[in-house]
Amino acid sequence: MPKPVTTAEKILRARALIQKAHEVPVPAELGRNDLSYIAQVRDLLRQARDLVKFIPQTVGVSAEMKEEVKKIYEEIEEANRTILGRPA
Repeated sequence: MPKPVTTAEKILRARALIQKAHEVPVPAELGRNDLSYIAQVRDLLRQARDLVKFIPQTVGVSAEMKEEVKKIYEEIEEANRTILGRPA
């Protein structure tokens, strides 16, 4: 049986997914308007959001971890604006 992923690991993985979204290469032909590029970036950001979305409702999670989740949500929104040039 696989061991459960800890809250700290989820936060680290979410930040890694956000970084991966920044590193997706922009297609030469259509640039940032390429639908597969947009879908790939949004999927990575969605995965990051899904990893941490239940952390604030989890019993026993510290206030610091909850604050980290808020920061991750802000990082996801910022990444969406800077990578795709539009709000989520």
